[in-house]
Amino acid sequence: MNLLHLNDSPGAYPPSLYAAQAGEPPRRPPLQGEARADVAVIGGGYTGLSAALHLARRGYHVVLLEAQRIGFGASGRNGGQIGSGQRQEVDWLEAQFGRATARRLWDIGEEAKALTLSLAAEAGVPTTLGIAHACRSAAEVEHARQLADHLARHYDYDKVTPLHRDALARTLGSAAYAGGDLDSGAAHVQPLALAVGMARLAEAAGAVLHELSEVTALDHGAPSTIRTSDGILRAEHVILACNGYLGSLDRKIAARVMPINNYIAATEPLGDRFPEILPQRPAAADTKFVVNYWRLDEERRLIFGGGETVTYRFPDDIRAKVRPHLLSVYPQLKDVALTHAWGGTLAITMNRIPCFARPAPNCLSASGYSGHGVALATMAGRIMAEAVAGQAERFDVMEAVPTRPFPGGAALRQPLLVAGMAWYGLRDRLGF
Repeated sequence: MNLLHLNDSPGAYPPSLYAAQAGEPPRRPPLQGEARADVAVIGGGYTGLSAALHLARRGYHVVLLEAQRIGFGASGRNGGQIGSGQRQEVDWLEAQFGRATARRLWDIGEEAKALTLSLAAEAGVPTTLGIAHACRSAAEVEHARQLADHLARHYDYDKVTPLHRDALARTLGSAAYAGGDLDSGAAHVQPLALAVGMARLAEAAGAVLHELSEVTALDHGAPSTIRTSDGILRAEHVILACNGYLGSLDRKIAARVMPINNYIAATEPLGDRFPEILPQRPAAADTKFVVNYWRLDEERRLIFGGGETVTYRFPDDIRAKVRPHLLSVYPQLKDVALTHAWGGTLAITMNRIPCFARPAPNCLSASGYSGHGVALATMAGRIMAEAVAGQAERFDVMEAVPTRPFPGGAALRQPLLVAGMAWYGLRDRLGF
């Protein structure tokens, strides 16, 4: 099963609001014939684009191969949230790895956020500060309060404000949650615009980008040989930046990184209606395992993500999949039209920490951002660029975090997905 083609037409973006707003980004020609590069980058999402950009700015000849279009995968379909730190909270990181490692991981995550905001500004892509976190129980609200205090005391981060039930309700325009917090240092962005902007920056730095260039074979060596249907690329270094679309290019990594699908719908512009919804325009996410996440865009469209499926094929009616989750937060929108709806494939790891690996002496890989990829994937590209240039300290920090294989490895990922998503979806519905 090839996830690059299961749900999408060749060379076409999904029917997302983002793609409609982007118009028709520049097309890059497929790789044809034989070519050479210092570094071959496989994958045209945030990871690959960031790696290509930072390597090209260091003077490397970089060739990037994208199977579909730039930003085709999760990078161009996600909720646009540029979160703080890592996917896991610092108290969990401390319990697993100790305070020193937790602090290094937090600092990498914070640099990832700053890098992403900086590249967005350089590319002329607007960003908006603020992400609210919505808790479902009093225990979760108390944990959020303790965590905000812990971040201020021990991580020099004082931008998280705890919110009681009424304060969160005013922040969201919804009384669906028990309380939570507001992170004024986090942000949100139109994700496909960010990917397209990063591509422009990479090309301006000298990187060569090829679309419709699906890699069919990768032979490690000195140089490595990368084959597509129409061309052969030989390179001294290879960066795997495929995330949920890695497929069979490296089965050891695939056993540790599992693709999952998620779904988003966008409302018609709300105009002056429903002024109570996100009046200060933060993004938001809740504490469900299958997370609900949402934000308002510049046109005051509510862009809302949520809903699980137990197969890799997208449902026929994505609007119907997302609408109940949206209405559980905003019942006042029951008569508002959903103008766009789309699915996407992200990737998770067992511990929700990205999987950094060296498949071969001259090959680096990063994937499995677990829903925190706008910032972390962008940072992963820079970290791998540093490692190619001989500065591997931060790559080594991330690689040292253990990412266990999923039970059964890549071969049993789909049965595991079915069981896992059914179980966690049931837990969310029952309020656990």
